[in-house]
Amino acid sequence: MNIDYIVPNDWSIIEDGFNKEDVTSSESLFSIGNGAMGQRANFEEKYSGETFQGSYIGGIYYPDKTRVGWWKNGYPEYFAKVLNAPNWIGIGVKVNGEELDLNACKVSDFRRELNMKEGWLSRTFKATMSDREEIQVTSIRFLSLDINEVGAIKYSVKALNFDGEVEFTPYLDGGIVNEDSNYDEFFWKIKDIQEGDNDAVILSETLKTEFGVATGMKVDFQLNDDEVSFDKTILKEDKSISYQYKTRVNKGDTISMIKFGGYCQSMNHPKEKLIECSQKTLQKAFDLGFDTLLEMQKKSWAKVWETADIIIEGDVKAQQAIRFNIFQLNQTYSGENSRLNIGPKGFTGEKYGGSTYWDTEAYCIPFYMSTKDKDVARNLLKYRHNQLGKAIENAEKLGFKNGAALYPMVTMNGEECHNEWEITFEEIHRNGAMIYAIYNYVNYTDDYSYIPEYGMEVMIAVARFWHQRATWSEDKNKYVILGVTGPNEYENNINNNFYTNYLAKWCIEYAVENLSKLKDEYADDFARIMSLTKLSDSEMESWMKVADNMYFPYSEKHEVYLQQDGFLDKEIIPVSQLPKSERPINQKWSWDRILRSCYIKQADVLQGFYMFEDRFDKKTIEKHFDFYEPITVHESSLSPCIHSILAVSIDRMPKAYEQYLRTSRLDLDDYNHEVHEGLHITSMAGTWMSIVQGFGGMRNFDGKLSFNPQIPAEWTSYSFKINFRGSTLKVYKSQTECKFINESDKDVEIYLGDEKIIVSSNKLVQV
Repeated sequence: MNIDYIVPNDWSIIEDGFNKEDVTSSESLFSIGNGAMGQRANFEEKYSGETFQGSYIGGIYYPDKTRVGWWKNGYPEYFAKVLNAPNWIGIGVKVNGEELDLNACKVSDFRRELNMKEGWLSRTFKATMSDREEIQVTSIRFLSLDINEVGAIKYSVKALNFDGEVEFTPYLDGGIVNEDSNYDEFFWKIKDIQEGDNDAVILSETLKTEFGVATGMKVDFQLNDDEVSFDKTILKEDKSISYQYKTRVNKGDTISMIKFGGYCQSMNHPKEKLIECSQKTLQKAFDLGFDTLLEMQKKSWAKVWETADIIIEGDVKAQQAIRFNIFQLNQTYSGENSRLNIGPKGFTGEKYGGSTYWDTEAYCIPFYMSTKDKDVARNLLKYRHNQLGKAIENAEKLGFKNGAALYPMVTMNGEECHNEWEITFEEIHRNGAMIYAIYNYVNYTDDYSYIPEYGMEVMIAVARFWHQRATWSEDKNKYVILGVTGPNEYENNINNNFYTNYLAKWCIEYAVENLSKLKDEYADDFARIMSLTKLSDSEMESWMKVADNMYFPYSEKHEVYLQQDGFLDKEIIPVSQLPKSERPINQKWSWDRILRSCYIKQADVLQGFYMFEDRFDKKTIEKHFDFYEPITVHESSLSPCIHSILAVSIDRMPKAYEQYLRTSRLDLDDYNHEVHEGLHITSMAGTWMSIVQGFGGMRNFDGKLSFNPQIPAEWTSYSFKINFRGSTLKVYKSQTECKFINESDKDVEIYLGDEKIIVSSNKLVQV
């Protein structure tokens, strides 16, 4: 991939010129979605070159058989995969009988644009066919935020130098196979194919999970902007249906096809009503018309940007990057459905199976609760509460008892479905992220009701896990946690990972603290929960023995907490001494060599310092940053944002800016040479954090909203908004001034250092 081919622009992702080598990367970068479904930016017309076709529906998955050569007790029985759904965007195009294929014809004036401000994708190009007919093609496509089961395409062909025949063949293809299928299986059963006048529906059902999906299309035509109709030929096969329309055009004529398509699925509708639902939904879109639906789309995105936008002046690449990240996060998750969550690739590819990871709790919660209504973040928390029973089952499979819960590293329905043992069994720190998310939510929103209603049960189950997972060490006279993998996955099966041990201690303390609060202030809820969980005072006392006596590996020589026991046995060689030809090491080195090296995939000790920054002084953070940052390769998308935030807090602005660009342009500049597989959606929330919590210095410890705005030398100014406890607060920082603007009808209390400032309703405070 040519990393410079994306044109810098404040509001759009733009590709000028057609390069076959960039096609799969662009399919990722120009992806579109609406929270309920999404798709890669595949061409509507045929493309015979390398391509990764992908359309995905939120919540629809298949339990693919785990592919391993051995089996152990407790091992996941399947690896859940988001399913590559039936394709509704397809439009075959022929000119005088010759098929339009950008891999075969001469292409010029190619331009692709993803307009993030208004939520649409467009393409324009000129193509010269083998008989030298020249056409100009324009397409615009979007997935509606207003009718989230519908997408729309307007595809126009203009005859530039000929009179002749143009043929459109819109189709539905139910025969799509996942790129990542372990055994090249087809995961769908075709139940029915129905045709209509200018509409059609394929009814499919997933194997095993039996999700029903009706994939529909409805088409209309315009000639030089006037509505026209044509006779059609129906082409029907076992897994597809297409309609063939032919028309004569004169030189200068433009023939346009408007195609509405989308999915109705059984999570939202009765199976027996899916075909009817598809027909009614598409008719509703058809009656509104393409132009009206597009105007609605623009207004809906304008509403999203009212709070979510971050404005950076003086640095176009930085501005483009943050909006790209915010845009993709909003395309992936809207917050309306607590049954859905955020996969690391969202709707842009199949890597990681489209499943839910700890990324949601550790990275995404702050973004959604600050840019949307608190109920959006609450739904993300409820997603985990709803799966508590499965988390307890997961722990039982590994031998834990008494209602201890181990939340899955990877899941679709609460069951663990990751197929690497060092992740499945060992990366148990994810349990801590579940509790930290509850703390983060309550602390930020002041909605304590979540804890007695839902959160306390989760805290108890997780505390029980940590209590049972810890081991008393006679040698150390402390509790230890053995055989784990921390966030840094370049070290497996290690003992006493600092981050994991610290989270375990904190989770227990937080659970006991809240049980005490419930006992004093929510007596009825306390009694109900104690009865439900059969929790006793003596059990809590045994928890606290673990928390009070937790072991943390420490180096007196370096005055830093160590990643884990024995870390200093490694040869410490800074990343700066690694030849560029050996980077990224996860693509150039053997796994054995990586595990024996000192190199850190992502923030690990520093992840803990970020989450519990209020418990460590600036000098301590600085010492740890200087020890660990030089040996971190940032080959996880989740790493640069944490380093950027901490770098600002210790006054390392050049490093903070460097890491901000890395996290924000991770995909746009393809730092890890993998963007063709899909985008890094969950880490995009970390990009938002890099500005708001990093440069903006926003913190919310002890329920106090505080700021310490700083600005990189490369920027003229920046501003962002947050929704804090029902108030909208705008923060503006330039090289010479800092302003806080309260856009709400009630006062907001903030802190700058130890100074309390009241930002009155609809007023501005300049600092």
